Amino acid sequence: MTQRVHSVLLLPGDGVGVEVVRETVKVLERTADLFGFSLSFTRAPVGGEAIDQTGEPLPAETLQAARDADAVLLGAVGGPKWDDLSTDRRPEAALLGLRESLGLFANLRPAILFEELAHASTIREEVIRGIDIMVVRELNRGIYFGTPRGISGEAGRRVGINTLSYSEAEIERIARIAFQIARTRKGKVTSVDKANVLESMALWREVVVRIGGDYPDIELEHMYVDNCAMQLIRRPGEFDTILTTNLFGDILSDEAAMLTGSIGMLPSASLGGVMGDGVMFGMYEPVHGSAPDIAGTDVANPIATILSSAMMLEYSLGEEAAARAIERAVRDAVREGLRTADIATRGESIAGTSKMGDEIARRISNT
Repeated sequence: MTQRVHSVLLLPGDGVGVEVVRETVKVLERTADLFGFSLSFTRAPVGGEAIDQTGEPLPAETLQAARDADAVLLGAVGGPKWDDLSTDRRPEAALLGLRESLGLFANLRPAILFEELAHASTIREEVIRGIDIMVVRELNRGIYFGTPRGISGEAGRRVGINTLSYSEAEIERIARIAFQIARTRKGKVTSVDKANVLESMALWREVVVRIGGDYPDIELEHMYVDNCAMQLIRRPGEFDTILTTNLFGDILSDEAAMLTGSIGMLPSASLGGVMGDGVMFGMYEPVHGSAPDIAGTDVANPIATILSSAMMLEYSLGEEAAARAIERAVRDAVREGLRTADIATRGESIAGTSKMGDEIARRISNT
């Protein structure tokens, strides 16, 4: 039988991105060996690394390599070295360019509390116990992409403009993703907007209500974003699937991530068009940033990137059993006391980035 071969573009990027992607490749190679498929890796520059090499945060060659791959695994971009560049030339511009050019409109950010790490959260254990939240964020429209935008006018009278707009079609496609995901979870969607003061959000709510009619088995509730931010701290266990806009999702998903104790534990998937066999093209990355202050010190937690690769196996490569194996290996490592510095308490032994990757890879099993 012909072995399944999947092409993956690696975009390690900047800071700790290089280290966490390196450890994730270890885990993926071990998993592929055990589950009977092959991964063909290519590597390309992005973000600050690409700026240093080519003068552009997203070179045309990198974008083409992403289009040619079955999936993209990204580390992180950015750092103070490039802070003085204009917005459109900074490393972060590469993320927006990839999302828009690749049609990645749905960002999935799960926030799951590992019971063994409840102590690492700044929220009381009885409040966060059992949380399992999926934030479904619209990714390539909204205020980050709207026009007109920019800064204009004479010095002392300048005006900064950003435009928030959504079409019915753009709202509908992300809403359907959220309802479909809710069917695989606890069957509840919380749609987050600001419909009381923003016309674009009034349309958002109207369309979500209409689409919700196609999913009578799913409970739908609506919540203003300010109230949602409060309720995520007050009663996080009552959320299941959160559906929201680009801007609101950017903020709320980081808040949900910190409920779990460390942003270094949280993966994400950015999905686009269906490729066939029910899978979607996607770019996968940790929620955390490049953390240049600890880059190269073997301190970074690779778990978020490793779990992002599990999402990649499930959503883009159709290797669901392998995805579950990675998730089990991560849980086993944490359950058995493996800790990087960000999730360790006083007196616990600390594993470096490389050791954590090795230990998770060692625990991969196909049984």
